Amino acid sequence: MTKILALFACFILLFWPTDVFGQNLPSLLYGKDINSTFSIVAYDQTSEEWGIAVATDNIYVGNSTIYIEPGIGAFSVIAETEPLYAIEGLKQLKSGESINEVIENIRLNDEASHYRQVGGLDATGKPYAFTGETLKYWNGRAGHIIGKNYLVMGNQLAEGVLRDMAMTFESSEGTLAQRLLESLVSGQHAGGQLSGKQSAALVVKGINNEWFNQVDLRVDHSKEPINDLNNLLNYHYGRIRLNQALFAINVGNKELGTKRLTMAQSMLKGWYGMYGKLAYAYSMVKNDDKAISIIKEALREKNGWKVNLPAFYYLKSNPKFKNEIDTKSFSPKDWQNALMMLSNLKRFNEAIDLAGEVLKKKREHSYSYFILGQVYEQLDKAIKAQESYAVAYELDSNNIEAMKKLKNE
Repeated sequence: MTKILALFACFILLFWPTDVFGQNLPSLLYGKDINSTFSIVAYDQTSEEWGIAVATDNIYVGNSTIYIEPGIGAFSVIAETEPLYAIEGLKQLKSGESINEVIENIRLNDEASHYRQVGGLDATGKPYAFTGETLKYWNGRAGHIIGKNYLVMGNQLAEGVLRDMAMTFESSEGTLAQRLLESLVSGQHAGGQLSGKQSAALVVKGINNEWFNQVDLRVDHSKEPINDLNNLLNYHYGRIRLNQALFAINVGNKELGTKRLTMAQSMLKGWYGMYGKLAYAYSMVKNDDKAISIIKEALREKNGWKVNLPAFYYLKSNPKFKNEIDTKSFSPKDWQNALMMLSNLKRFNEAIDLAGEVLKKKREHSYSYFILGQVYEQLDKAIKAQESYAVAYELDSNNIEAMKKLKNE
């Protein structure tokens, strides 16, 4: 059998087209879905979070290698992937088995365990891992390192990858997601996988986390997947910083709000869907010039972004925004957006004046009256607010928000 495999390998190397090596040689020789991969699995006792970061030279690594159930444990399954280790493993952890018992129980009945790498943590962060015996014959290094509340593992790696990942994680600071990604980056800087890189993923789940602060990021196909993953994590925390900035500004802490806003802008670079909110935040701190520069960057980089321009009607008199706003083409919804932004900026008198002009020109629309009602409500003009809500509902009986206001819900 060994001679046959050797002859087959020679045939591949001599006669097979070079583009077949999108998969590594062990995959071709054994007909298995084997990937050169490295990952880190870790637990943060303070935040009660379990997380996994992983990278590979094949597509969508996050699809089959990451399994986390908060309060129960986490598993990373790589090399010749077998999800049963995680699926069955989580069930056994729930029944009271230890992490090493769970993995070894499944391994005992797995005839192909010598092709696999499996690492897991239990509910307290206790780690356990094994590296299949055959992996040592593949190119590069294969193995695992177990530390306190974490483990790193990988195969077909450059020298020092796992060592650097472990050292980086132990010395890093920040959230669990940030520490996991730092570890993955250090592994890539140490040489990563000998065959290159194509996808990466980062997942962090916690007992106390809601859907919006779970981290579930995947780069399924890229020349620089780890860099792209880093950008995604920046976007995740950048949105949080932007929300924190707006909260601080709204409660009157302009200094803190501006500081968080500057951080958010740096972290959200390239996410043009957030540029409107960034521009709005800068106008909240009386920096319209900065808002305009952000809007213009979005317009340069993303043609469809111009649909957001009506919301920035309030900037039309700024010399730096000349010719950007064409009110002749405004639809009723465009005027609604203009009114809504003025209301959000607490420029209530301007909103009332604009509403008067818009509605006088027969551009009547139910939602414009609803927004006007909100403005009057902010100014404690209850009667005018109710009158506006009434017109909004008269124009459109499906305006649920106006109906609720009329019912004082």
